[in-house]
Amino acid sequence: MAIAAASAAATLPSSSASRILSAPAKPFFFFFFSPSPASSPPQSRLLRARAHLRAPRFSISASAAASMSVRAPERSSPPSSFLDRRESGFLHFVKYHGLGNDFILVDNRDSSEPRVTPEQAVKLCDRNFGIGADGVIFAMPGINGTDYTMRIFNSDGSEPEMCGNGVRCFARFIAELENLNGRQRFTVHTGAGLIVPEIQDDGKVTVDMGEPILKASDVPTKLLPNIDRSVVKSELKVDGVTWNVTCVSMGNPHCVTFGAKGEQNLQVDKLNLAEIGPKFEHHEMFPARTNTEFVQVFSPSHLKMRVWERGAGATLACGTGACAVVVAAVLEGQAGRSCTVDLPGGPLEIEWREKDNHIYMTGPAEAVFYGSVPI
Repeated sequence: MAIAAASAAATLPSSSASRILSAPAKPFFFFFFSPSPASSPPQSRLLRARAHLRAPRFSISASAAASMSVRAPERSSPPSSFLDRRESGFLHFVKYHGLGNDFILVDNRDSSEPRVTPEQAVKLCDRNFGIGADGVIFAMPGINGTDYTMRIFNSDGSEPEMCGNGVRCFARFIAELENLNGRQRFTVHTGAGLIVPEIQDDGKVTVDMGEPILKASDVPTKLLPNIDRSVVKSELKVDGVTWNVTCVSMGNPHCVTFGAKGEQNLQVDKLNLAEIGPKFEHHEMFPARTNTEFVQVFSPSHLKMRVWERGAGATLACGTGACAVVVAAVLEGQAGRSCTVDLPGGPLEIEWREKDNHIYMTGPAEAVFYGSVPI
């Protein structure tokens, strides 16, 4: 549903208006539009976005003097694309989500340096005083022969090696930027190495996530290897409780547990994730901190997980986490190599192919809105 600034202003109660007027003096502008279905060609969505920007609109500005004005902007010829706008001091972005794991996507193809700092990313990701997101993703020039480079700042300002849901959003964003339609495939350089997303005909994105890393020192974890050089169903004491954990890296570290020692089938919905998650993330056995997945087994091909992400906390989905879960399930004999993994935001299809040892993730990525913000 498109949101018009004028209608929002007209329905604000006086208490809400006063809260807005007490906000920082620097104005905050957004342009919202209704994205077309995921199956629609990216070019047609950009044309709709351009048409939307040509339509008469209202802008709202709030100042330190506690005055609000609603006015129609002056008509002018719009740029060829919303993202081509280059006003000084403004960041133009597209908000995307992959199963509710949401990101601010920034066109950074003209520079190898991110357009915002980690400190600015924290403010942008704030869900009360910013745009609201789990991270900021930058589409940058490719290196080492790749088509593009992807970097990401988490909502706490840290920089992870890669993000599975983020790379699906990244692929859809590139298709929009380049006006590409139909099935498309890119090579993307990330901190976790080469990642290859492919947009399918139905708009979903399949990502070749590469091979899982199982060597304990490379995950990294200080837990002692118990199978070859890997940590599989090893004991980890957290806050007085002993958990069975398997450690996997998908270019970023994951600690996967199917339950505490002696527990038959973990009921993930009963977990107090906000309490237990940080204790795993900052455990001394994980020198680079860790993402943690709590997993419930429905069948050998159907798993359910909740995740506490390093640097982001509880999120609705984690693509690398879902991949790590299937690897751990196979290693522990809990499931087969092809699984549906239910996350709070929806399902992902994960396959760990035996022929090449690569993991393939398939799921959606959708645009939420286009916007501009002063930086």
